[in-house]
Amino acid sequence: MKRNDKLKAGKFDVDAALVGTLIARQLPQWAHLPVTPVEQDGWDNWTFRLGDRLKVRLPSDHGYAEQTEKEARWLPLLAPHLPVAIPVPLAVGAPDAGYPWHWSVYEWLDGTPADSASVPNRTALARDVAGFLASLQRIDTAGGPPPGTHNFFRGASVTAIYGEEARRSVDALKGSIDTQAAHAVLDAAEAAAWSGPERWVHGDIAIGNLLIRDGRLSAVIDFGCSATGDPACDLVIAWLFFSGASRAAFRDGLPADAGMWARARGWAMWKAALVLASGSPTNPEENPPAEVIAAVIAEHQATRA
Repeated sequence: MKRNDKLKAGKFDVDAALVGTLIARQLPQWAHLPVTPVEQDGWDNWTFRLGDRLKVRLPSDHGYAEQTEKEARWLPLLAPHLPVAIPVPLAVGAPDAGYPWHWSVYEWLDGTPADSASVPNRTALARDVAGFLASLQRIDTAGGPPPGTHNFFRGASVTAIYGEEARRSVDALKGSIDTQAAHAVLDAAEAAAWSGPERWVHGDIAIGNLLIRDGRLSAVIDFGCSATGDPACDLVIAWLFFSGASRAAFRDGLPADAGMWARARGWAMWKAALVLASGSPTNPEENPPAEVIAAVIAEHQATRA
């Protein structure tokens, strides 16, 4: 994500000088380390390298501020149960020097975000991601955070939270997609109501949050949207990045029943229709939203055949 795009969107301005000040004032043991922006930054946070082996993440807006302390509380408990590395906070900083929210220091995790160049075998990656999610879903959820504003309700019902927006977006695409079939996907998601038990949800299984080493999944990052609830939202990568054999491998590796897949198609339809109707930019490494919509409709219709 480009710095100027974030600033134009009203994100709180954070630069290396401010990060250096925060480190020097609160974590002086690392004050001698250089602070440099990362090459590929996200939307929810500003991320800076701190020396060679650390990174600093700072929420870019108040809507993401709750995530810092949630990650500090739960990621150390999740990490030992997962098959690949995840970020574990080493320290949490307080509001200071004009910066208004808590922020974190993590160990730097090596790897390249998933894309066509870093993933020579998508079927192998699909198995790796499915294995990660299956392990995540087996972890005890006692006391875990329920879906809410802190994670934009990932883990809740997509039709209860985003249903009206999804249907408006579908209607706005009349003439370019099969709107009747798209509404049928949302109807099926609503009908397949989730009744638990709760599972851990990552909340943002996107290729930018999957780190690759030697062609395989080495780490999963950015747990800001994590919660305990319905993990259907974590399955959307099935249509965003996988297809054919890789999509089948992803499906086969997950403990997901037909109802969960129906709800996952609802999440995919909401996001793809919203992005397509609004003309929002998309990741060129992901399948285009029109293709996602077509694939989701085709799979829903196949379940009715």
